[in-house]
Amino acid sequence: MSRIHDMGGRLGTGPVDPQDGYVFGEAKDWHKRALALNVACGFLGQWNIDASRHARELLDPQDYMAFSYYEKWMGGLADLMVDRGVVTADELASGQAAGVSPVAEKAAKPEMVEAVLMNGSPYTRDGGALQFAVGTKVKTRRITRNVTVPGGHTRLPAYAAGAVGAVVLLHGAHVFPDSNAHFQGEAAEPLYAVRFTAQELWGSEADPRDEVVLDLWQSYLEPVQ
Repeated sequence: MSRIHDMGGRLGTGPVDPQDGYVFGEAKDWHKRALALNVACGFLGQWNIDASRHARELLDPQDYMAFSYYEKWMGGLADLMVDRGVVTADELASGQAAGVSPVAEKAAKPEMVEAVLMNGSPYTRDGGALQFAVGTKVKTRRITRNVTVPGGHTRLPAYAAGAVGAVVLLHGAHVFPDSNAHFQGEAAEPLYAVRFTAQELWGSEADPRDEVVLDLWQSYLEPVQ
């Protein structure tokens, strides 16, 4: 069963506006503060990018649909900070610290931020042997949920379940989000760019000229017999 966030390919959500290219909403400085808070809290080292994505997925469905983009970020961050013991629920509600946080010494220093952001956080690792080559036809597994953690995080979208595509690029091995989001280890495995026709994903109503390329981990894929 997919969560409310797995909305790709669903009808009724309105058209995509290709002109909507702004980074921050007009006259909403709190968007910038929300981004800064998420970056700053990431320096504390208490979670990873996959855990932060999963925290947003776990928002109440009504909140998820009502929240704006950065409200989702802040909702997920608040839950992560309590769950990981950075703050207590009482501290969050009152806006006042009850003492010094045990991770206070890990707080980002202003002079560190630019260099860390410029270097990024590479998720490439040494991993298992490649099972598929460029040009190989593959099929996504029909079960798109996380198969090891009930209700857990995954990057395999529901709309691609059981679809046949072709490998177009090898990314090497990357941290496996289905494991990493739940602090069960990085479990790196090969990552592939796989091209699907729009009609394979959505049927004959889709434009035959359209295609979708998804980055998919090896355990999401099966060989086409």
